[in-house]
Amino acid sequence: MHIKILGPGCKNCTTLEAETRAAVAGLGLQATIEKVTAYPDIAAYGIMSTPGLVVDEEVLVSGRVPKRAEIEQLLSR
Repeated sequence: MHIKILGPGCKNCTTLEAETRAAVAGLGLQATIEKVTAYPDIAAYGIMSTPGLVVDEEVLVSGRVPKRAEIEQLLSR
């Protein structure tokens, strides 16, 4: 599983990364987590507001920070 956190490094982006890492650990998943901060790379996903959560090249969340339980549910699909 390849997870990308899209955002320039704002507080919400940092929170999303922390919650995602906790969800991955809680589920015992094997995943690489990458931060994408360059605007052209973020825009390539069609995201107009950050943060964004991308799993295996599929945008799952954008413009908000989901709770850990929601992230776990998204990663378990």
